[in-house]
Amino acid sequence: MSTPNNNPKGILLILSGMALFSIQDSLIKYIFEESALYELYFGRTLTALILLIVFLKITSQKLVIKTHYPLLTCCRVVCFFFGFSFFYISLTYMSLAMANALFFSSPFFISILAIIFLGEKVGIRRWLAIIVGFIGVYIVLNPDIENFNYMKLAPVACALCYAISMTITKITSEKDNVYSQMFHLYIGAIGISILFFIFTGKGQFNTFSDPTFQFILREWFTNPTYAWPYIVAMGFVAAISFYCVFSAYSVASPSVVSLFEYSLIIWAIIIGYVLFNDVPTIRTFVGVALIIGAGVYIYLREKVKDQMIVTDTPNR
Repeated sequence: MSTPNNNPKGILLILSGMALFSIQDSLIKYIFEESALYELYFGRTLTALILLIVFLKITSQKLVIKTHYPLLTCCRVVCFFFGFSFFYISLTYMSLAMANALFFSSPFFISILAIIFLGEKVGIRRWLAIIVGFIGVYIVLNPDIENFNYMKLAPVACALCYAISMTITKITSEKDNVYSQMFHLYIGAIGISILFFIFTGKGQFNTFSDPTFQFILREWFTNPTYAWPYIVAMGFVAAISFYCVFSAYSVASPSVVSLFEYSLIIWAIIIGYVLFNDVPTIRTFVGVALIIGAGVYIYLREKVKDQMIVTDTPNR
């Protein structure tokens, strides 16, 4: 007999998870001038990996390290790693609200990739929703064609890489369980970060005055006593966030829980205002409304048609 859904508890958990994700983003924004990008990525992921292993040990669950899809897993890990590199970079010059709003263009990319690689059928109404969603992205970006700063596209690049990673996850999930796939992501991220340390960790290429490029190329461990407590905190916050999200989907209806994932944008607006005095423009609010509306419509259409969506959970 199946356990009845506890939707109020699920909603509370997903709201908590999204709030914690936003706090993690704010920590990155707060310390980026005192750490290097891949130092931060390394420390955060190492902390999350340790917590994953401890969790599996406490719950007596076996970790299967081997993957049934080595090539696809490598592609998924690389896309995920560089996707969120783009996102973390965007936080150095963009508000939390704008970065997260643009990240939520990922469902539109996922829909397109599902058509190409998974053979999903998409009707005219869903295509219109995808178009409306990208119009929302355009409005949020507010591009000046002649003087457009292409760095603004970093969260969109993250959304595309994330969509590719999650499309691959749809395939690899047939034989690899969720903990194995998380382990692969963590080990891959740590390995790639170490490669960046070997080739750029001494700051030998950091000849830029721009804070964003300094963040990317800064020497590692220049201020560890200040930066690393925050970096370790990010790992803990991310782990608790994942626990909240996975718990929400386990106790409540996914079709209810998923709609509250968009609360991440609301949390980003609130935390961005409180900590960084970021006030979104009316144009940003309009774009966000279109992105959320189109994303919710796409999700509901997939549920109505009884199709499996590529992912129910943002895996950050």
